[in-house]
Amino acid sequence: MDTPCNLVPPHIADKEHLVSQRTLVLLKPDAVRRGLTGEIISRIERKAGWQITALELRTLDQDTLEQHYGEHKGKPFYEPLVEFMASGPVVAMIVEGERVIEGLRALAGPTDPIAAAPGSIRGDYGVIVRENLIHASDSEESAEREVKIFFPGRA
Repeated sequence: MDTPCNLVPPHIADKEHLVSQRTLVLLKPDAVRRGLTGEIISRIERKAGWQITALELRTLDQDTLEQHYGEHKGKPFYEPLVEFMASGPVVAMIVEGERVIEGLRALAGPTDPIAAAPGSIRGDYGVIVRENLIHASDSEESAEREVKIFFPGRA
């Protein structure tokens, strides 16, 4: 059964020229702890033509974190990042739509909340760089790899 977040608006459905992408979005433990998940999801859902096609609240295990952040192993921020991401539940989502990868990264804003523009998620709600509320895939290749990690049945 379709739910509202799985329906493509009629004004979008008939436009064959749109190139759809999909991306992984993680609402990090600080977003969940601070009660910001509803607000962030609402911002994503309000973007015309974007749809959330998978959503799950989960606590990340070490294996998942190593797969996701493995490319950063050995860097100074790796251990604190993995520790933070394991500190509480995250909301994992697949979001689909036209230019959704670029659009979600713009909606998220830069990781530094001081540099993030007002109106972006991090600009409006960010507090510190390390705990930066949201992850969105940075390319189609990353999105494909990350979706396989978090939603293997939907890859």
